Amino acid sequence: MTNTTPTPRTRSSLIGWLPYIVAATFFMEYLDTTVIATALPQMARSFGIGPNSLSLGVTAYMLALAIFIPASGWVADRCGSRTVFFGAVLTFTIASVLCGIAQNLPEFVAARVLQGIGGAMMVPVGRMIVVRSTDKSRLMQAISTITWPAIAAPVIGPPVGGFITTYASWRWIFLLNVPFGIAVLVAITAMVPNLRGEQRKPLDVVGLVLSGASLTAILYGAELASQPGENPWRAAALVVAGVLIGAIAFFHAKRHAHPLIDVSTLKIPTFSVTVVTGSVTRIGIGAAPYLMPLLFQIGFGLSAFKSGLLLLASALGNLGMKALTTRILERWGFRLVSIVDVTIAGLSMIACGLLTPGVPLAIVLIVVFVYGVTRSMQFSTLATLAYADVAQPQMSAASTLWSAAAQMTNGLGIAFGALALRVAASYHGEASGHAFSLDDFRLAFLGAGVLTLMSVWGYAQMARDAGRNMGGGSRRQRA
Repeated sequence: MTNTTPTPRTRSSLIGWLPYIVAATFFMEYLDTTVIATALPQMARSFGIGPNSLSLGVTAYMLALAIFIPASGWVADRCGSRTVFFGAVLTFTIASVLCGIAQNLPEFVAARVLQGIGGAMMVPVGRMIVVRSTDKSRLMQAISTITWPAIAAPVIGPPVGGFITTYASWRWIFLLNVPFGIAVLVAITAMVPNLRGEQRKPLDVVGLVLSGASLTAILYGAELASQPGENPWRAAALVVAGVLIGAIAFFHAKRHAHPLIDVSTLKIPTFSVTVVTGSVTRIGIGAAPYLMPLLFQIGFGLSAFKSGLLLLASALGNLGMKALTTRILERWGFRLVSIVDVTIAGLSMIACGLLTPGVPLAIVLIVVFVYGVTRSMQFSTLATLAYADVAQPQMSAASTLWSAAAQMTNGLGIAFGALALRVAASYHGEASGHAFSLDDFRLAFLGAGVLTLMSVWGYAQMARDAGRNMGGGSRRQRA
């Protein structure tokens, strides 16, 4: 690994700041992705079109992510991580301005594609910089810092978007990225090391096409699944096609001398469990941010703003757990924490389906809060354990595969929630996809909870001392 940062003293001072710089970019990207959904009606009126037409902007962004995420590690190794990270943040910021000043749908879609390209490079490369530059002993705290935006944004985004669109213009959703982007660009220039791969590997074009096609089909299918007017079976077919193409990409990578996504990292037990078992967990847990707002708005009859306020309980759980994550993992270890936490997460999701308008508000808030706590703990645990035993030469490959898996399972979580809700409606004999009953939500949350609980088996197979070199269980051992 070549590091163009000149002195060890400078490098040491960077380690403390890197997670915060990367976390700031993650927050920009994840918050921007989640708040836009609440602004679509106002944006549609501004452009003089229907809200369904405007969903093309959301789809365009996700497809750009799908195509360019797999290439992020190769580009960073070839051009230098700081160079690519700076270019990604600059692209994302400029694209945010273009989104904010767009006057019609074509301009907005083009700007969203550009923004997606920036986001596709920004998140994986930012994570790669942190894991490459941080000692294993400090990595647990560093990963905890950079993962909180991904955990908090899906629950903070809807109320923030609702506030902005209600009391200001939708354009501020994008223009607010500008000061953050400028500050981050200055910090990157001053503090981020320019890491490069030791070898200049050729670009795996076939792998790029296959992985891009797989993620595109999965994410587009997930987007269709979340739209009430779309055929759920068409969405399911796209997701299945994406999974099959992904399987072809996997076997291609195993045979290729220099694969774009190096699947040999899956031979590392701790990394494998975070990708494979962790994907099942993320799909199950990821269904709740789709189902919860619908439960409160359709099942409880609340407004979008009041629904968003209830979801703030989940955000508080997410953020509150961040201060305790490292200490809990150091005390109890990755294996035990994963098993207990995912069990509570699955049960809390089943409990969400049992909520009714007659349940006391305090109980509703407690259930949503517990879900937020366990979601935060599990996602932080997975993101930290992923790099516990990955050697430095494999960090780029591991970061790319992890980012692709995370992006894919986020989409699959939405798709699973949407399809589970529609299957439940069909089971209850409801032909319309627009009017769901509390019984439908009960079955949908039950399905998501059971899927989450199924992943317990995978965590139980981990070694008892998994992640020990990162401090997992170290306090218990000292005791």
